[in-house]
Amino acid sequence: MTPQTPARDADIESVSVLNEDSRRQMFAFIRRERRPVTRDEAAASVGISRKLAAFHLDKLVDAGLLRARYASPGGIRKVGRQPKVYEPTDNEIRVSIPDRRHELLAGLLLEAVLTEDDGETAAHAAVRTAGRRGRELGEAEREQARPGRLGAERGLNVCERMLDQHGFEPVRETPTQLRLRNCPFHPLAAKAPDLVCGMNHAFIAGYLQGLEVRGVEAALAPRPGECCVELGPTRE
Repeated sequence: MTPQTPARDADIESVSVLNEDSRRQMFAFIRRERRPVTRDEAAASVGISRKLAAFHLDKLVDAGLLRARYASPGGIRKVGRQPKVYEPTDNEIRVSIPDRRHELLAGLLLEAVLTEDDGETAAHAAVRTAGRRGRELGEAEREQARPGRLGAERGLNVCERMLDQHGFEPVRETPTQLRLRNCPFHPLAAKAPDLVCGMNHAFIAGYLQGLEVRGVEAALAPRPGECCVELGPTRE
């Protein structure tokens, strides 16, 4: 699990760039060609001028959807300046409102399968994996930020940023109470609530442990349409 808010913003911007018809058609043409495409070829694919095509292609490059370089089409060397060619990047575009992170859940489940111990159930392996991943993320955050001693309020400030980046839509109900309005694994969570809620709880509890937050705990507190976990004062 890594911070996702900047990537999400970039995805939204990329989608907005594709809103223009000629631009979207050229992007689709270049992806289908599976080779570097010149401006002339891109222009001809949608029936516009080379100059207008260059404008749209540069917009696609700025949005991270295409990359540009100078090369001879087909690898044939010719005398003079090589033309500018365009090809797709490896970036994926994914926009979901509310935020969904199914690839994140799939990655945790795959890791659980690959590391399952003898005599361990698949569900236990998944919860263990989620807890370890959360703890590692918390330790990395602490190593980078070096926040010193973290009490409840300061600790929740850090947790709130992380949870927002991962699509949980945290809401501070009190200075020491954090509610999560969105489950990024919905609707899969509805099919296996015990498993997914257990993984969510283990991940967030692990993060608190790795970050070394004092006086705060993650607790299961299911509410319809929300994440099953909330963060609040440690109960005796």
